[in-house]
Amino acid sequence: MRKMEILQRIIDTGIVAVVRADSPEKAELISDACIRGGVNAIEITFTVPGADEVIRILRKKFSREELLVGAGTVLDAETARIAILAGAEFVVSPSFNLETAKLCNRYQVPYMPGCMTVTETITAMEAGADIIKVFPGDVYGPRIIKDIKGPLPQASLMPTGGVSLQNVGEWIKAGAIAVGVGSDLTAGARRGDYDEVTRTASLFVEAVKAARKAG
Repeated sequence: MRKMEILQRIIDTGIVAVVRADSPEKAELISDACIRGGVNAIEITFTVPGADEVIRILRKKFSREELLVGAGTVLDAETARIAILAGAEFVVSPSFNLETAKLCNRYQVPYMPGCMTVTETITAMEAGADIIKVFPGDVYGPRIIKDIKGPLPQASLMPTGGVSLQNVGEWIKAGAIAVGVGSDLTAGARRGDYDEVTRTASLFVEAVKAARKAG
């Protein structure tokens, strides 16, 4: 799939599910539940044991039309390459790493590094980062999106950390092109209630649509 298509699909849905789990099996179940709820961009973090194998399994299980699978908590270019070879279609990091940016650009894989300041954001954009992950988003709240886009209206920003059903609309209205959601989306999995994950995913999808419609 072409890089621009991947980015557009993430923007269209507006949500990336951040999947953390203590086993590959649970990560797969969480991913399945999110997809059923309409969230079709899944970030498998490299804190999951055997994360590359989970990516590989999901890539085989779902068509590219059904699922965009990416890698998260990618700290270096070596891990990014492992993820891409496993089938990751986008790479997300908690911080900016130049070598990771270069590698992702080389293979035309979208790179989304975590940044918190305007300086970090500019540095990442100049290195070719496609979407800036505003992280941790809960430190400042939705107002940070407007604050960054003041001097950098061209920045594509995706907050992660602290995004909930209660505030997701505020993030979108503030100018976020998408949001990354972890525990607020996947909390049901801790109790083994994957149907709850599906229901929550559906609510997030509807909340993003409503916020965009409201402008």
